[in-house]
Amino acid sequence: MEPISETLKRVVNAPEFSKRYDNMKAEILENPGVQQFLSQHADEVNKAMVDRSLGKLYEYTTQNHDCENCANVAQCSNMMKGFVPNLVITRGSIDIEYTKCNQRLIEEERRHVSEMISSMHMPKDVLKARLATVTYDHNTRVNLGSAAQTFLEEVKTEGSLPAKGFYIYGEFGVGKSYVLGALANELAELRIKTVLVYVPEFLREMKHAIQDQSLQEKVDYVKKAPVLMLDDLGAETLSSWTRDEILGTVLHYRMAENLPTFITSNFDYDGLEDHLAYSGKGERELVKAARIMERIRSITIPMRLSGKNRRDG
Repeated sequence: MEPISETLKRVVNAPEFSKRYDNMKAEILENPGVQQFLSQHADEVNKAMVDRSLGKLYEYTTQNHDCENCANVAQCSNMMKGFVPNLVITRGSIDIEYTKCNQRLIEEERRHVSEMISSMHMPKDVLKARLATVTYDHNTRVNLGSAAQTFLEEVKTEGSLPAKGFYIYGEFGVGKSYVLGALANELAELRIKTVLVYVPEFLREMKHAIQDQSLQEKVDYVKKAPVLMLDDLGAETLSSWTRDEILGTVLHYRMAENLPTFITSNFDYDGLEDHLAYSGKGERELVKAARIMERIRSITIPMRLSGKNRRDG
């Protein structure tokens, strides 16, 4: 049997192999990216280096170098999905370094933005909202859109969060929750983490959290959020415990730490105070309700949102 070394020598020296090799080498060297690289490094590259690195050059020419034909990273045809090859010189040879392609960078940016918003029981359409798509009724007394833009501009220019959020109140279905979602998405673009909470479901969950011993962890997560948005406060049936130990604890912490809090409700300040005064047992506790409202007034700016019920159409 012929030794493998002799077989390889015979194959390599065969005229057909040499011709195919020369054609492949010529094709590789005609690649625009390869030519540009060789031109930029003409004082470093020689024939021996090119011959020694032909495998890497071939790998470079077989990979896509842009994202025009890729709908997403999952469909990337490159050896390393979501990465594009770049030629470099390493220890006297031509090598390849892979860097993230534009599509991967875009998808990572989207994931990072989405991670900036933590939602508890909020509808999906709210989480897709944008301020540019919010419409305001001409009867709205305060230009909520202008106030929201001012809030965001202060974050951009000052590099810190204002201490006060908004208390947005109005009739059912006028878009209060949508405004919260839009603000959360704008803040996410600025790398500000927001926690959105649908209050009625959250308070119900807190009762179950006692049993699985996750109560303190969940309360801490909400109260310490960089930006907290409490949606539909006043729609729940409160017990003295959920009002004082949960809601009161969260609001007191945020007031003490100057953390911006946004709240939506069907009630204005006075109406919410009256709602908070009644516990689930029907008892009227004015002092405790007033204490909660003192915290809400100190951390929010009241803004009325009026208009037609957008859920009807």
